[in-house]
Amino acid sequence: MYLDYNATTPIAPSVALKIINSLKNEWGNPSSKYPVAEIALKSITYSRMHLSKMIGANLDDIIFTSGGTEVPIANNMAILGALDYFKDWEQNCNTFVKGKPHIITTNVEHDATILPIRHLERKGLIECSVVAVSSDGCICPEEILAQIRPLTCLITVMMANNETGVIMPVAVIGRHIKDINRRRKLEGLIEILYHSDAAQAIGKIPVDVLDLQVDYLTIVGHKFYGPRVGCLYARGAGKATPVYPLLFGGAQERGFRPGTENTPMIAGLGEAARLVCENLDSYYSHMLQMRDYLEEQLKHELGESHVIFNCHGKTVMRLPNTCNVSVVGVGLTGQEILSRCKHIMASTGAACHAQDKPSEIEMLFEHADDEMAPSVLAIILEYPLILQYTMH
Repeated sequence: MYLDYNATTPIAPSVALKIINSLKNEWGNPSSKYPVAEIALKSITYSRMHLSKMIGANLDDIIFTSGGTEVPIANNMAILGALDYFKDWEQNCNTFVKGKPHIITTNVEHDATILPIRHLERKGLIECSVVAVSSDGCICPEEILAQIRPLTCLITVMMANNETGVIMPVAVIGRHIKDINRRRKLEGLIEILYHSDAAQAIGKIPVDVLDLQVDYLTIVGHKFYGPRVGCLYARGAGKATPVYPLLFGGAQERGFRPGTENTPMIAGLGEAARLVCENLDSYYSHMLQMRDYLEEQLKHELGESHVIFNCHGKTVMRLPNTCNVSVVGVGLTGQEILSRCKHIMASTGAACHAQDKPSEIEMLFEHADDEMAPSVLAIILEYPLILQYTMH
């Protein structure tokens, strides 16, 4: 039984069919002008339409990227682009504020976000403030805002955490940034760009970029039963919000991400987005029901004194599919517990994090110490459509 759906998801049946059909029939180069190319371009446009509908965006706000590690190109485009944005502002500003560009983030971001920031910091190109979440796993908006400096050019906060399932107050922060930017513009200061990695939120909770007030949003296909490609939402890409390409070589995606489009994978991504648009309510209720049942059964089978559910604060909102639990008083680590469950595939933390020591997130919990943190299990549940999928 697979219970690690925040690490990756299998391809949904209709997504697989869409990809296969595209491989067979949409093989033309979308940049060409003859019929087979127009078929491929039409497929990409349909996918762009479904993705924009899924997050409440405009068609031109969606920039497709490739997959795997390049899905973080969406993150990299926002983070590294902030450096170019600062340089452009610095050349044209009339203020006497001097220094390095400043970026604010949290201590629980995915490596796809934090490592590009650390890279820039090590090279002496930026200054960075990393704000710690509280023991309930949530970031305090006031603590983020308190770090703002005259040269702050980017704030990036994940929408939901992959290990704890905690949903961050991205919209609250976004509304404050919008107000702050009005004042900064009048003062001649650089306006702050706002980015959120929504990889774990898509397909589980509603995601609306207008409500979130973000300039950039990262979408990752393999987290919601799509292929390993993704896209970056950029509000008014290249106009209202600056977008700087990381690669050069063609006019695809309006030059923001050059290279001949991977039509079959983009088609699959669009189909996964269509499923979310049509089924999000049923997905949510199904996952929530399963998670609540799982937590009740864990208490019943192991005893309430042996289980501590992490990030269950009264004011904390969680993803409906994520259960982060510490098993205490049994003398076993999470890895040892899982090794005795021969038919369960689950995790003790993020798939991208080294498993030889507790993650920073695991050490946040009030009861955690070097001995207890390894007892954490992250149990991640599935959509109802995959129940059907696994029966075939």
